[in-house]
This record gives sequence, C-alpha cells and structure tokens, in this order.
Amino acid sequence: MIDLSIIIISYNTKDFLKKCTSSIKRTTKNLNYEIIVVDNASLDNSLNMLKEQFPEVITIASKENIGFSKANNLGVEKSKGKYILFLNPDTVVYKETLLNMVKFMDGHKDVGAATCKLVMPNGKLDDASHRGFPNPWNSFCYFSGLSKMFPSSKLFGGYNLSWLNLSKTHEIDACAGAFMIVRREAGEKIGWWDEDYFFYGEDLEFCFRLKEAGWKIYFVPSISVLHYKGVSGGIKKVSKEITTANIETKKRATAWRFDAMEIFYRKHYQNKYPFFLTWLVNLGINLKRWIALKSIK
Repeated sequence: MIDLSIIIISYNTKDFLKKCTSSIKRTTKNLNYEIIVVDNASLDNSLNMLKEQFPEVITIASKENIGFSKANNLGVEKSKGKYILFLNPDTVVYKETLLNMVKFMDGHKDVGAATCKLVMPNGKLDDASHRGFPNPWNSFCYFSGLSKMFPSSKLFGGYNLSWLNLSKTHEIDACAGAFMIVRREAGEKIGWWDEDYFFYGEDLEFCFRLKEAGWKIYFVPSISVLHYKGVSGGIKKVSKEITTANIETKKRATAWRFDAMEIFYRKHYQNKYPFFLTWLVNLGINLKRWIALKSIK
C-alpha cells in the first residue's frame, strides 16, 4: 500500500499549485506517496501546467466548481494511501515534513487526524490549525474580543485553545483542512467529508465527527509548513495582496463562510440550547455576514 495520498483541491491557483507540488517533490524522500489534484473548473490552465511539468500527478477535472468537500471525496475515491493528507495549494512543505507526519501517525494509533504548525508569511501561526469547537460561548468570546484580551484563560480562550503550550505536541479539538493528515480507517468510519458544506466549515465538521467516533486529533508543532492562507477565496487579510480571487469570488466565499457557521450550529448545537439563544446566534451570524459583504472591494 502507498504510505501517503496527498489530495489537493485547485481553483485558479496555478502558480501556488506549482510551488506546492514542487516543494513536495523536492523535500519528500524515503516515502511512497501519490499526489492527486482535483481541479474545480479553474480558468488559469492549472491542469495543463500539471500535465506538462508534473505528469506523474493524478488529476481529476471537474466541469464546475463543486466545492471543497465534494472535491476531496472525489480525491479519496482515487486514493490508495494508508494515510490521506488534505493539503491546500497555497502551502509549501519543508524537508521531511511529510515523512515525519507519517511517522507521527504510525506511532500514535489512537490519532485519527493530525496537523503541524502552519506558519503564514507574516510569521504568525494560522490559528485555524489550532481550534476549539465554536460553541456559543467560545464564539462569543472570540468575536467579542474577550479571547484576545485573555489569551491564557481557559474560560475565554476556547475558540483557539490559546491557553495551551504551542511549542509542545498536544491534543486539540480541530485543525484546518489546509493541512490535515487522516488515518484511512478513521476517515472511512465517519464517511469522509460532509457535502452539506461547500467551502469553509467542513474541516470543523470533519474533526467534530472524528471526535464523536472516538478518535483523537493532534497538533505537532515540531513540524511546520508555510501557508499563504486564503489565496483562492480572497477574504483573508494576510493574503489580500496575492489572492487570485476577483470581487465576485470574494462575495461567494464570504457567503459560504457564514453559511458554514449556520450549518455547523444547526447540526450540533441547535437542539442543545434554548430557542432564544439560537435566535441570537443566527442574528449575530447574519449581522457579521452583512458587514463582511459590505466591506468587500
């Protein structure tokens, strides 16, 4: 069996996809792996670039943008690896990153998924790689700013588990789909990606269901990758100068982001909390959606 199947979802990120694929080829030795790229109807000749420069890469061409979850599931169907790495095209891996992550999974049989330290171009940690679940309290503390005011507080810092030591390997609630290595057995147990999500939120859902199924999720900071973050969606401040997204794509990505919040709350929290709290949560989501859409330029 192949050690690792690397699945990359591409949407108009040709230059970043080239960097990402090159970094895998350049840094990954002594590991039996395959790369599968699912292209969501890109208009930038991404597939032609792969065929010309990386002919060994397995490609799946979608005739339309089918979103992150559905595209990942298509990639999984083609995969043969013991482990599956879901990797964003706007990442760059370093020497033995992938080999060491496979070794970590081999040594921790109770871990269903793991991530490493995702470092953005500004040198900061991509906080999406180190997440707590966004229940109403955690979300309130995050969006109100309480979590930033008291980052070392377990009470207020639940959204990003900010009280934990980021220099040590430890268990977390959830990690980002930008770099998530998954044990095949664990993925199969939960039925892989939930296609109710189009873009954003699907990684939280994936991790939530892994936890429900009894698997652990780990953060391994001794291993790192570069993550430009948000290149295809265009709504992240850290990548606003290099994004490939036009205004229409930014608007769609913003809508998908807030749709994901509503879906996750409805699936996992709506029946646990009183109606009034649910009404407040939905009001907050829609207010944030309106503000975010108005700010797009």
